[in-house]
Amino acid sequence: MIEMQNVYKTYPNGVKAINGISIKINQGEFAYIVGPSGAGKSTFIKMMYREEKPSSGNIIVNGANVAKIKDSKVPIFRRHIGVVFQDFKLLPKLTVYENIAFALEVIEQSPEEIKKRVLEVLELVKLKGKMDSFPDELSGGEQQRVSIARSIVNSPKVVIADEPTGNLDPETSWEIMDIFEEINKRGTTILMATHNREIVNAIRKRVIAIENGNVVRDEVRGEYGYEG
Repeated sequence: MIEMQNVYKTYPNGVKAINGISIKINQGEFAYIVGPSGAGKSTFIKMMYREEKPSSGNIIVNGANVAKIKDSKVPIFRRHIGVVFQDFKLLPKLTVYENIAFALEVIEQSPEEIKKRVLEVLELVKLKGKMDSFPDELSGGEQQRVSIARSIVNSPKVVIADEPTGNLDPETSWEIMDIFEEINKRGTTILMATHNREIVNAIRKRVIAIENGNVVRDEVRGEYGYEG
């Protein structure tokens, strides 16, 4: 489902962020990406949804070679994966329902299908009662639930999450992780970059540790492995 083949990334200023990583994540896996600040995690994640391009090597996500997608085709590629950010990235002038529905409107789904899917994902993230609210009327945890719902409304095979609990309090973070676990149980592959030591150690999944742009540890049911 996700494969990196001898991937390097060097920025124009000479900083080497990724140094020859080769790794495979299979359909239905749940993998954490961990490591100290500046290790290359953000670059690793951003290359998965083509926010960044590798300097060399191949990245296969959901059957597409991300490294070779034309810029004009990137939006089409992104329609088939889900991406969840630390800062939610909701559209402030749209309601919860409209924020989620927008992801289906751009691919010209029928109104009937849009309503069906939006209500299904709102049920999953337990926000049916907030569908007419605007983002600024929601708590941080509720906004992240909307972000997750939007990321899965297209029924993607892969969800990429970049520090999804980074702006949330501990209790809310656990609630968000419950949702990710449920999504994974339904067959969706999840790749999550996180600094949350407690969550990684409690919800044991595959752990891929990156330091200085290299994979230094890859464990099936790993621990966070860093202090703090």
